[in-house]
Amino acid sequence: MDFLTVAVQAAIKAGQVHKKYFGKSFAVRTKGVSFDLLTSADIKAEEAVVSLIRKKFPGHNFLAEENRYPAVDSGYTWVIDPLDGTNNFACGIPVFCSSVALIYNNEVIAGAVYDVMRNELFCAAKNKGAFLNGKRIRVNTARTFTKSLLITGFYYSRGKEMEETLETIKRFFLRRVLGIRRFGAAALDLCYVACGRAAGFWEFELSPWDFCAGKLLIEEAGGRVTGKSGKNTPLLQKGFIVASNGTIHRRMLAVINKTTPTF
Repeated sequence: MDFLTVAVQAAIKAGQVHKKYFGKSFAVRTKGVSFDLLTSADIKAEEAVVSLIRKKFPGHNFLAEENRYPAVDSGYTWVIDPLDGTNNFACGIPVFCSSVALIYNNEVIAGAVYDVMRNELFCAAKNKGAFLNGKRIRVNTARTFTKSLLITGFYYSRGKEMEETLETIKRFFLRRVLGIRRFGAAALDLCYVACGRAAGFWEFELSPWDFCAGKLLIEEAGGRVTGKSGKNTPLLQKGFIVASNGTIHRRMLAVINKTTPTF
Protein backbone atom coordinates (compact mmCIF):
# COMPACT_ATOMS: atom_id res chain seq x y z
CA MET A 1 0.00 0.00 0.00
CA ASP A 2 1.42 3.40 -0.96
CA PHE A 3 2.13 6.17 1.53
CA LEU A 4 -0.47 8.63 0.23
CA THR A 5 -3.26 6.07 0.51
CA VAL A 6 -2.40 5.51 4.16
CA ALA A 7 -2.16 9.26 4.84
CA VAL A 8 -5.61 9.72 3.33
CA GLN A 9 -7.07 6.81 5.28
CA ALA A 10 -5.61 8.18 8.51
CA ALA A 11 -6.89 11.72 7.93
CA ILE A 12 -10.37 10.39 7.21
CA LYS A 13 -10.27 8.19 10.29
CA ALA A 14 -9.53 11.25 12.42
CA GLY A 15 -12.36 13.12 10.72
CA GLN A 16 -14.76 10.36 11.72
CA VAL A 17 -13.73 10.90 15.33
CA HIS A 18 -14.31 14.64 14.95
CA LYS A 19 -17.83 14.07 13.66
CA LYS A 20 -18.60 11.66 16.50
CA TYR A 21 -17.70 14.24 19.16
CA PHE A 22 -18.57 17.59 17.56
CA GLY A 23 -21.55 19.34 19.09
CA LYS A 24 -21.77 16.87 21.94
CA SER A 25 -20.54 16.87 25.52
CA PHE A 26 -16.84 16.09 25.86
CA ALA A 27 -13.97 16.80 28.21
CA VAL A 28 -11.98 20.01 27.62
CA ARG A 29 -8.83 21.15 29.41
CA THR A 30 -5.94 23.49 28.74
CA LYS A 31 -2.36 22.57 27.95
CA GLY A 32 0.62 24.83 28.48
CA VAL A 33 -1.15 28.17 28.22
CA SER A 34 -4.77 28.88 29.07
CA PHE A 35 -5.63 29.72 25.45
CA ASP A 36 -4.54 26.32 24.07
CA LEU A 37 -7.34 23.78 24.52
CA LEU A 38 -7.31 19.99 24.44
CA THR A 39 -10.43 17.87 24.00
CA SER A 40 -11.29 14.19 24.15
CA ALA A 41 -11.58 14.29 20.36
CA ASP A 42 -7.91 15.34 19.99
CA ILE A 43 -6.78 12.35 22.03
CA LYS A 44 -9.11 9.79 20.43
CA ALA A 45 -8.34 11.01 16.92
CA GLU A 46 -4.59 10.73 17.49
CA GLU A 47 -4.99 7.22 18.88
CA ALA A 48 -6.98 6.22 15.80
CA VAL A 49 -4.45 7.72 13.37
CA VAL A 50 -1.36 6.25 15.03
CA SER A 51 -3.01 2.83 15.37
CA LEU A 52 -3.94 2.75 11.67
CA ILE A 53 -0.49 3.81 10.46
CA ARG A 54 1.37 1.47 12.83
CA LYS A 55 -0.50 -1.50 11.38
CA LYS A 56 0.77 -0.57 7.92
CA PHE A 57 4.25 0.69 8.82
CA PRO A 58 5.26 -0.51 12.30
CA GLY A 59 8.89 0.55 11.85
CA HIS A 60 8.24 4.23 11.22
CA ASN A 61 8.63 7.22 13.54
CA PHE A 62 5.81 9.44 14.77
CA LEU A 63 5.73 13.14 15.62
CA ALA A 64 2.27 14.12 16.82
CA GLU A 65 0.74 16.97 18.76
CA GLU A 66 -0.74 15.25 21.78
CA ASN A 67 1.70 12.45 22.69
CA ARG A 68 5.39 11.63 22.42
CA TYR A 69 6.47 8.40 20.73
CA PRO A 70 9.79 6.54 21.15
CA ALA A 71 12.19 7.11 18.27
CA VAL A 72 13.06 4.15 16.05
CA ASP A 73 15.81 3.64 13.48
CA SER A 74 13.89 4.77 10.41
CA GLY A 75 14.17 7.54 7.86
CA TYR A 76 10.39 7.87 7.80
CA THR A 77 8.49 10.13 10.19
CA TRP A 78 4.72 10.58 10.25
CA VAL A 79 3.75 14.09 11.37
CA ILE A 80 0.22 14.23 12.74
CA ASP A 81 -2.20 16.87 13.93
CA PRO A 82 -5.22 14.83 14.99
CA LEU A 83 -7.43 17.92 15.32
CA ASP A 84 -6.23 21.26 14.01
CA GLY A 85 -8.54 24.03 15.13
CA THR A 86 -9.25 22.62 18.57
CA ASN A 87 -10.40 25.96 19.98
CA ASN A 88 -12.95 26.23 17.15
CA PHE A 89 -14.04 22.64 17.78
CA ALA A 90 -14.45 23.19 21.52
CA CYS A 91 -16.55 26.32 20.94
CA GLY A 92 -18.83 24.67 18.38
CA ILE A 93 -17.38 26.46 15.35
CA PRO A 94 -17.24 24.01 12.40
CA VAL A 95 -13.79 25.00 11.12
CA PHE A 96 -11.23 22.30 11.93
CA CYS A 97 -9.45 19.39 10.27
CA SER A 98 -7.02 16.53 10.60
CA SER A 99 -3.54 16.71 9.07
CA VAL A 100 -1.25 13.77 8.30
CA ALA A 101 2.12 14.02 6.55
CA LEU A 102 5.07 11.72 5.92
CA ILE A 103 8.66 12.99 5.89
CA TYR A 104 11.57 11.10 4.34
CA ASN A 105 15.11 12.42 3.85
CA ASN A 106 14.05 15.87 5.04
CA GLU A 107 11.26 16.12 2.46
CA VAL A 108 7.51 15.82 2.82
CA ILE A 109 6.59 13.02 0.43
CA ALA A 110 2.88 12.57 1.21
CA GLY A 111 0.22 14.57 2.97
CA ALA A 112 -3.52 14.68 3.57
CA VAL A 113 -5.80 17.21 5.26
CA TYR A 114 -9.45 16.37 5.87
CA ASP A 115 -12.26 18.78 6.74
CA VAL A 116 -15.09 16.46 7.72
CA MET A 117 -17.63 19.28 8.11
CA ARG A 118 -17.32 20.26 4.44
CA ASN A 119 -16.30 16.78 3.26
CA GLU A 120 -13.16 18.26 1.69
CA LEU A 121 -10.14 16.01 1.37
CA PHE A 122 -6.91 17.67 0.30
CA CYS A 123 -3.99 15.40 -0.56
CA ALA A 124 -0.66 15.42 -2.34
CA ALA A 125 2.32 13.21 -3.07
CA LYS A 126 5.79 14.48 -3.94
CA ASN A 127 6.05 15.27 -7.66
CA LYS A 128 2.54 13.98 -8.33
CA GLY A 129 0.40 17.07 -7.84
CA ALA A 130 -2.13 18.29 -5.30
CA PHE A 131 -5.80 17.37 -5.22
CA LEU A 132 -9.11 18.31 -3.60
CA ASN A 133 -11.65 15.49 -3.60
CA GLY A 134 -9.80 13.88 -6.48
CA LYS A 135 -9.55 16.97 -8.69
CA ARG A 136 -6.23 18.66 -9.42
CA ILE A 137 -5.77 22.02 -7.70
CA ARG A 138 -3.51 24.99 -8.41
CA VAL A 139 -2.64 28.19 -6.56
CA ASN A 140 -4.32 31.34 -7.84
CA THR A 141 -2.82 33.89 -10.22
CA ALA A 142 -3.07 37.08 -8.12
CA ARG A 143 -0.11 39.33 -8.87
CA THR A 144 -0.91 42.37 -6.74
CA PHE A 145 -2.04 42.93 -3.17
CA THR A 146 -5.26 44.58 -4.36
CA LYS A 147 -6.27 41.19 -5.80
CA SER A 148 -4.86 39.09 -2.95
CA LEU A 149 -6.87 37.69 -0.08
CA LEU A 150 -4.50 36.70 2.73
CA ILE A 151 -4.91 34.48 5.79
CA THR A 152 -3.07 34.65 9.09
CA GLY A 153 -3.14 33.08 12.51
CA PHE A 154 -2.54 34.37 16.03
CA TYR A 155 0.09 32.77 18.19
CA TYR A 156 -1.11 31.62 21.63
CA SER A 157 1.16 34.16 23.30
CA ARG A 158 -0.43 37.46 24.23
CA GLY A 159 2.96 39.19 24.16
CA LYS A 160 5.32 40.34 21.42
CA GLU A 161 4.22 37.64 18.97
CA MET A 162 0.64 38.90 19.04
CA GLU A 163 1.77 42.50 18.79
CA GLU A 164 3.97 41.72 15.79
CA THR A 165 1.12 39.91 14.03
CA LEU A 166 -1.24 42.84 14.58
CA GLU A 167 1.36 45.31 13.31
CA THR A 168 1.91 43.16 10.23
CA ILE A 169 -1.83 43.07 9.55
CA LYS A 170 -1.84 46.85 9.68
CA ARG A 171 1.07 47.07 7.22
CA PHE A 172 -0.70 44.75 4.77
CA PHE A 173 -3.87 46.82 4.92
CA LEU A 174 -1.85 49.98 4.30
CA ARG A 175 -0.51 48.25 1.19
CA ARG A 176 -4.14 47.90 0.05
CA VAL A 177 -4.42 44.14 0.35
CA LEU A 178 -7.83 42.82 -0.75
CA GLY A 179 -8.57 41.35 2.67
CA ILE A 180 -7.24 39.30 5.57
CA ARG A 181 -8.94 36.34 7.22
CA ARG A 182 -8.27 34.38 10.41
CA PHE A 183 -9.99 30.97 10.48
CA GLY A 184 -8.13 29.32 13.35
CA ALA A 185 -6.88 26.14 11.65
CA ALA A 186 -3.48 26.60 9.99
CA ALA A 187 -3.52 23.30 8.10
CA LEU A 188 -6.76 24.35 6.41
CA ASP A 189 -5.41 27.85 5.80
CA LEU A 190 -2.53 26.36 3.83
CA CYS A 191 -4.93 24.18 1.86
CA TYR A 192 -6.91 27.28 0.92
CA VAL A 193 -3.75 28.78 -0.55
CA ALA A 194 -3.07 25.53 -2.40
CA CYS A 195 -6.50 25.50 -4.05
CA GLY A 196 -6.51 29.21 -4.89
CA ARG A 197 -9.03 30.49 -2.37
CA ALA A 198 -6.35 32.73 -0.87
CA ALA A 199 -3.16 34.13 -2.34
CA GLY A 200 -1.04 33.92 0.80
CA PHE A 201 -0.72 32.98 4.44
CA TRP A 202 1.65 33.78 7.29
CA GLU A 203 1.91 32.90 10.96
CA PHE A 204 4.48 33.77 13.59
CA GLU A 205 5.10 30.25 14.86
CA LEU A 206 3.73 26.91 13.71
CA SER A 207 4.61 23.38 14.75
CA PRO A 208 5.51 20.72 12.16
CA TRP A 209 2.10 19.05 12.49
CA ASP A 210 0.48 22.38 11.60
CA PHE A 211 2.33 22.97 8.34
CA CYS A 212 3.96 19.84 6.88
CA ALA A 213 1.01 18.50 4.89
CA GLY A 214 -0.03 21.99 3.83
CA LYS A 215 3.50 22.82 2.69
CA LEU A 216 3.52 19.86 0.31
CA LEU A 217 0.05 20.71 -0.99
CA ILE A 218 1.05 24.30 -1.79
CA GLU A 219 4.30 23.33 -3.46
CA GLU A 220 2.62 20.63 -5.53
CA ALA A 221 -0.04 23.19 -6.49
CA GLY A 222 2.64 25.57 -7.80
CA GLY A 223 3.11 27.83 -4.78
CA ARG A 224 5.90 28.58 -2.35
CA VAL A 225 6.44 28.05 1.39
CA THR A 226 9.39 29.52 3.32
CA GLY A 227 10.39 30.95 6.64
CA LYS A 228 10.48 34.65 7.43
CA SER A 229 13.91 34.99 5.82
CA GLY A 230 12.71 33.49 2.54
CA LYS A 231 14.62 30.28 3.17
CA ASN A 232 13.21 26.87 3.94
CA THR A 233 11.98 26.24 7.47
CA PRO A 234 13.25 23.01 9.10
CA LEU A 235 10.45 20.47 8.84
CA LEU A 236 10.73 19.02 12.33
CA GLN A 237 10.96 22.32 14.22
CA LYS A 238 8.62 25.15 15.07
CA GLY A 239 8.99 28.10 12.77
CA PHE A 240 7.65 31.24 11.15
CA ILE A 241 5.75 30.20 8.03
CA VAL A 242 5.08 32.31 4.94
CA ALA A 243 3.12 30.68 2.12
CA SER A 244 1.86 32.08 -1.16
CA ASN A 245 0.97 31.51 -4.78
CA GLY A 246 4.63 32.27 -5.47
CA THR A 247 3.94 35.44 -7.42
CA ILE A 248 3.40 37.68 -4.37
CA HIS A 249 5.88 35.90 -2.12
CA ARG A 250 8.65 38.51 -2.16
CA ARG A 251 6.11 41.27 -1.59
CA MET A 252 4.72 39.42 1.41
CA LEU A 253 8.20 38.90 2.85
CA ALA A 254 8.96 42.60 2.39
CA VAL A 255 5.86 43.62 4.37
CA ILE A 256 6.51 41.05 7.09
CA ASN A 257 10.17 42.08 7.43
CA LYS A 258 9.53 45.81 6.93
CA THR A 259 11.90 45.97 3.97
CA THR A 260 11.70 47.18 0.38
CA PRO A 261 10.68 44.36 -1.99
CA THR A 262 12.93 43.33 -4.86
CA PHE A 263 11.20 42.20 -8.02
